Amino acid sequence: MFLQGKRALVTGSTSGIGLAIARALRAEGAELILNGFGDADEIAALCAELNASHSAANLLDVAEIETMMAEAGAIDILVNNAGMQHVSPVEDFPIGKWNAIIGLNLTAAFHTTRLAVPGMKARGWGRIINTASAHSKTASPFKSAYNASKHGVDGFTKTIALELGQTGVTANCISPGYVWTPLIEGQIPDTMKARGLTREQVINDVLLAKQPTKKFVQPGEVGALAAFLCREEAGNVTGANWSIDGGWTAE
Repeated sequence: MFLQGKRALVTGSTSGIGLAIARALRAEGAELILNGFGDADEIAALCAELNASHSAANLLDVAEIETMMAEAGAIDILVNNAGMQHVSPVEDFPIGKWNAIIGLNLTAAFHTTRLAVPGMKARGWGRIINTASAHSKTASPFKSAYNASKHGVDGFTKTIALELGQTGVTANCISPGYVWTPLIEGQIPDTMKARGLTREQVINDVLLAKQPTKKFVQPGEVGALAAFLCREEAGNVTGANWSIDGGWTAE
């Protein structure tokens, strides 16, 4: 277990991709701090399963982020995974939704990173992994805030990688295509409304239409990639945007 003695904080890790990443890191020995919302009993069960602690910090609140990071102590692996989505034509896009998506998907990653980096630099080792999206490399209509936030995550990751190049700290982002998670399932009704399609048409003609493999990415596949980026053998892998999208962005 190559992460024995390392502490990892994974945001948005009570379900979906974040939980899969947390499980992959725990399988390699990392001490875990989960973050996210959900049923209290279910979260308690996850903490017991993974021998993890949990922070319920609201990542749209800078003060709560700062408290979470202070209570977490020395973080060796930071995974900025928390995210949200809303689908709407730009002229109708709710201002509150825009601010929340940019705040959670992008700004929260800035705050956790700025607070984790000093300790990583002092210890001469660290891994920053940001969950981006295929939408960090391309765009889809009706997702202006999400596209903007994920393009921002890509640029932010590259900037941090350049700043930390000689410190032993790497920064990379992972860009999944469509992964069957509550986030994806939750946007189907909005896409149905925005495009006037049935549920089956959204799945087959919108979601999987862009993935040549015609398969949803599995959360565990993303977790395995995140674990690889934490290996010593990945110490020279930094500033990269890793596609795991069934070939979507190969076009």
